[in-house]
Amino acid sequence: MPRRPAVAALGGGHGLFASLQALQLVTDKITAIVTVADDGGSSGRLREEFDILPPGDLRMALAALCDNSEWGLQWADALQHRFAGEGPLGGHSLGNLIIASLWDLLGEPIAGLDLVGRLLGARGRVLPMAAEPLRIEASVLGADPEQPDEVTEIRGQVEVASTPGRVLGVRLNPDPPLACQEAVEAVYDADWVILGPGSWFTSVMPHLLVPDLREALVHTTAKRMLTLNMVMDTGETTGFSASDHLEVLAAHAPELHLDVVLADPTVVLDGETNCVPLPNH
Repeated sequence: MPRRPAVAALGGGHGLFASLQALQLVTDKITAIVTVADDGGSSGRLREEFDILPPGDLRMALAALCDNSEWGLQWADALQHRFAGEGPLGGHSLGNLIIASLWDLLGEPIAGLDLVGRLLGARGRVLPMAAEPLRIEASVLGADPEQPDEVTEIRGQVEVASTPGRVLGVRLNPDPPLACQEAVEAVYDADWVILGPGSWFTSVMPHLLVPDLREALVHTTAKRMLTLNMVMDTGETTGFSASDHLEVLAAHAPELHLDVVLADPTVVLDGETNCVPLPNH
């Protein structure tokens, strides 16, 4: 049998979840590298109360990599279960609470994630992109509909993801953020690195704003693939075409070389395939 490739998949939320499920059809050597800037919902409440990494996107990645057995699938469902009601548990997912509990017990985020992965029989490993919780900040044109020509500074993942304006650029706080060294090593050790799909400014671009991780993406010997979303012009990328997404990436990491851009033909406009000068490509 040919050797299965080692893959490092970068992203967050539902986009990374879908990517990880698809990658399991190709290889079992998967490392998910997950954004840690979420500040909404259960994750936001837990990070504020306990000063921890937001566990939600990490939980989703673990669930995506669960073993395809009755045991694994049942535990994946349990991990994703969300409590109803308006009480203290309302809105929390069981997986977030389990992860937060293990971090408290073990005192080390990666050990806790590895333990949950063992419980699920995960076909791969899940790592945070940074060793500390981050805040996303963005410059947005027309965030106030009554002042469409004004640039506003917006803070927080939820605010950036839901802004009605056009996002011009994003940054992270603290700056520079401290990378997760295991994630950096996974990028260097990979045969393929896959960036995206997902919310462009809040799940995909943040990986390029962690200096050590960006350096690894630039200098790794792995092939680099960017996966575009199935649907353009939504949410934080309202008004964006496929080529606009690539221009944003080039602006945030001009030295990054891409080997493959994967896109559904329906989202690529006539003439776009040759109109974006990708750096070093």
